[in-house]
Amino acid sequence: MMTSKEVRALAPEMDPLRMGMGWTEEDLEKPQFMVESTFGDSHPGSAHLLALADAALAGIAELGGRGARYFTTDICDGMAQGHDGINYSLASRDMLCNMVEIHEKATPFDGAVFLSSCDKAVPAHLMAIGRCNVPSVLMTGGVMAPGPDLLTLEQIGTYSAMEKRGEITPGQLAYYKRHACPSCGACSFMGTASTMQAMGEALGLMLPGTALMPAVSEKLPQMAKEAGRQAVRLAQMRLTPRDIVTVKSFENAVTVHAAISGSTNALLHLPAVAREFGIPLDAGLFDRLHRDAPYLLDVRPAGKWPAAFLYDAGGIPRVMEQLRGRLHLDVMTVTGKTLGENLGALKQSGFYEQADERLAAQGLRWTDIVRPISHPLGGSGAVAILKGNLAPEGAVVKHSAVPKEMFAATLAARPFDSEEEAIAAVLSHRICPGNAVFIRYEGPKGSGMPEMFYTTEAISSDPELAASIALITDGRFSGASRGPAIGHVSPEAAAGGPIALVEEGDLIRIDIPNRELSIVGVQGQEKSPAEIEGVLAKRKAAWTPHPPRCQEGVLGLYTGSAASPMLGGYMDNQIVQGEETR
Repeated sequence: MMTSKEVRALAPEMDPLRMGMGWTEEDLEKPQFMVESTFGDSHPGSAHLLALADAALAGIAELGGRGARYFTTDICDGMAQGHDGINYSLASRDMLCNMVEIHEKATPFDGAVFLSSCDKAVPAHLMAIGRCNVPSVLMTGGVMAPGPDLLTLEQIGTYSAMEKRGEITPGQLAYYKRHACPSCGACSFMGTASTMQAMGEALGLMLPGTALMPAVSEKLPQMAKEAGRQAVRLAQMRLTPRDIVTVKSFENAVTVHAAISGSTNALLHLPAVAREFGIPLDAGLFDRLHRDAPYLLDVRPAGKWPAAFLYDAGGIPRVMEQLRGRLHLDVMTVTGKTLGENLGALKQSGFYEQADERLAAQGLRWTDIVRPISHPLGGSGAVAILKGNLAPEGAVVKHSAVPKEMFAATLAARPFDSEEEAIAAVLSHRICPGNAVFIRYEGPKGSGMPEMFYTTEAISSDPELAASIALITDGRFSGASRGPAIGHVSPEAAAGGPIALVEEGDLIRIDIPNRELSIVGVQGQEKSPAEIEGVLAKRKAAWTPHPPRCQEGVLGLYTGSAASPMLGGYMDNQIVQGEETR
């Protein structure tokens, strides 16, 4: 018996309540599906999803099901930048997941279609798919077109910093702002939104080839309709997400992440997603699989082309075809077939020939966008996990975006206890070559773990600083960030981690090849490891925790229960229960 029938028998009010909103007696007898989307007038990644939700409903109906639309919209990190709104960004991921759980558990369904596009919505839906564990298909809303001269939104941060320094006029900045977002969809670069769409497909939870489709494509509603049909098939097969997703699925996702030079935020999101599937996943997997992984995708911010070009180059399937020898082709997917079977079916369907035709019309070949594995852009993936006395639990660096001059360096510490102080110092030229700029108390417990986007843009757009300083933080970075940026430093400052103990003039060693991030000197003088250990012990004894910045509302709830950045920064009810016990 379908779950919906069992619940109807237990709750006699359900039938009349549904009939009150237009359901027929015939509808009540059908398998029932939740169509959960982030539709809302919140940002371009969600504003167009209502039509896709309706298409999914139509697909469900075609195979004899009845769908119900549910909505919890998401916020936009771009709109939240530059003010305290960005503190809510990571917390919103967990709140979205919680609302989906409430929707599904309060009125159980036989299956679901999830529709989202962007930074926190896609990982929230992936988390909810694992938590609710009903037959589910994820369908994303694609990516927006680039503007004139291939303008994309991640360039606005650079242009804004240039305007503040007087390098371009206010009129030029206004032009770029007017034309950076010409359509709906996720921002057209390999930021967190595009990365997490790719991760959804790599995990086997999306229909093949549906990640990063053009948001204006006529085919997008067709694929949303097919997602609805496939949800019905999955319910008939009783194939749940936890039947599909395994450790091998996450290894595939991390391998794809390396090939596309994905956002460092995936190191927050994938462990949080894995936790909902009951699968342990730590940052060591990223470091291990990235170490000798081919980096193939020539897409911004690390590469040349807007993300909108990827679909016309064959999308994530083209990337996975190049990675065949490194992937687990036997993993199950939402098609009810294995990854290897899906890739074979795409080849037979003419999928790649159609992509080649679209790209040829633009004067390009797929190898311009996705490099063959025989000629990769790089051979050591995109991210590395650094450890040392500054980050005992680890820190994350996207080395594919770091200037080679900064792969091994010893720098003088310039600590700041907020991003506002740090960016003011950068823009007023109080930061010099050879400095290590610290932004601390910005981790999950400190302030919700906001992005340090404007500071990274101010640094990477300054020719004098871009290849001569580092930015080190217990916060995180935008998927659009470039330059010498090290984030997720754990334990964070608010938890008493060593980053809280750094003082002006400390010598900081960064060694990406050897995965080291350490304090190696004091007041400009190098010390032995034992001497540094003694110095840190004295500082820790004298350290006083900062009063919590966020004590009320959602941020108070999130920061009081947040796990370590290197674990995924998720809300951990065991932390809350432990504090209540104490």
